[in-house]
Amino acid sequence: MYADGNVIKIKHEVLYEVAKLAFDGELEEKRDHIAMKLIPGPTPQFRCCIYKEREIIRQRVRLAEGKAPGTEDDGNVLQVISSACEDCPISSYTVTENCQNCIGKACINACKFGAIAPGHYRSHIDASKCKECGKCAQACPYNAIAHLKRPCKFSCPVDAITYNEYGISVIDKEKCIRCGKCIHSCPFGAIGSKTFIVDVIEALKSGKRVYAMAAPATEGQFGEDITMASWKNAMLKLGFEDFYDVGLGGDMTAAYEAEEWTEAYAQGKKKVTSCCPAFVNMVRLHYPQLADCVSTTVSPMCAVSRLIKARDPEAVTVFIGPCIAKKSEVVDQKIPGNADYVLTYSEIRAIMRAKDIQLEPSPNEGQIASTYGKRFANSGGVTAAVLQSMKEADAGAEPKVCRANGAAECKKALLLLRAARLPEDFVEGMACEGGCVGGPSAFKDAVSAKKNRDALIAQADGRGIHENLDRYEMDRFSMHRE
Repeated sequence: MYADGNVIKIKHEVLYEVAKLAFDGELEEKRDHIAMKLIPGPTPQFRCCIYKEREIIRQRVRLAEGKAPGTEDDGNVLQVISSACEDCPISSYTVTENCQNCIGKACINACKFGAIAPGHYRSHIDASKCKECGKCAQACPYNAIAHLKRPCKFSCPVDAITYNEYGISVIDKEKCIRCGKCIHSCPFGAIGSKTFIVDVIEALKSGKRVYAMAAPATEGQFGEDITMASWKNAMLKLGFEDFYDVGLGGDMTAAYEAEEWTEAYAQGKKKVTSCCPAFVNMVRLHYPQLADCVSTTVSPMCAVSRLIKARDPEAVTVFIGPCIAKKSEVVDQKIPGNADYVLTYSEIRAIMRAKDIQLEPSPNEGQIASTYGKRFANSGGVTAAVLQSMKEADAGAEPKVCRANGAAECKKALLLLRAARLPEDFVEGMACEGGCVGGPSAFKDAVSAKKNRDALIAQADGRGIHENLDRYEMDRFSMHRE
């Protein structure tokens, strides 16, 4: 994953300014001032001129408001900031200075589209004619033609990104699985996601009972002394009615999915997990023949949201985590009772910063999730939890599970399943490598956070999944997607 401090700083400053104005009730009046404030001029900081820099800020402000950056909106939560996406080469094949301008002209002879012409010092590729077949690069005896892969396009696991005649990247909504890998791969910060910042702030200001729910991946992201209790304290100060650890939802999902797996195993049917929305989008958009294989059990986010709404029908639920695709689960999948809004860590921290609220060390007390539910955020964690639940229920089944870690492994598993050649009984699909802890909006990378996370999870009280769930009235709501 590409990361650049300048890109991240600009993004965070825009989120903060929008959050501050929204709290003050001045967003409508002063949104246009944000670009001038962040780019005062007269000297540009990163681009050709301050006018282009300010236009990029304006488009980022629109994203922060939950709008498309331009006038057209295809409904995708992922959007290209067109003003920022103009500096990548249009052609992915380019002639380098290694070219010897040789007599043989193997590159020109290999091209069937007339895209290469001789130059004074070296050959030249006409981007408007190039079909990117790569024949010229293969033919050159000096390896003088380089294949320049656009970071966004190269990072996309489902080939959802192309670019138009002006060199602007285009995301195909019908292919995009909303995993967010392209966002942090772009060194120009030209891809972003719509946010629910304004919606959440307006809900908090309105006096509605708004509940915060933090992803299990949250533990360890902000240090070994920042616990779920730290988050609860901060969210209460911010104005939320209450706070929940979605590790509890992991327990709930595991228990119900265990029942589903047990029944499917007895019938010889193969199933795939439903907790990763990017993986579900992959099945839905790229392997529709396997739609019936997706578990009908809701994700942990939806499970906790339904629990809250069963207790408080007027509740507004907000999920906080490292996942972009969770926004898609709310916007695209439209599962009844699901979270109303989704915030990434950078987005909730912008809201906190606007109210001068910090995460502070707190004792790791008041655990509501089992160790298994908390491990849902790790690759293989869902499998471990479901198998544990089957064991606790004396299901008498010992299924084999394919733990697909990352989009590439997910694609391989689904291809095998579609071809009826999958040796395992079930597939755990995690689109992000490492699981949710490796999400595109994680505060720390999975390796850095692991030590803190393991230490915090080890302090859980050791209850089993079913023992933990006995404390909740599970019969008050359904755990199925429909």
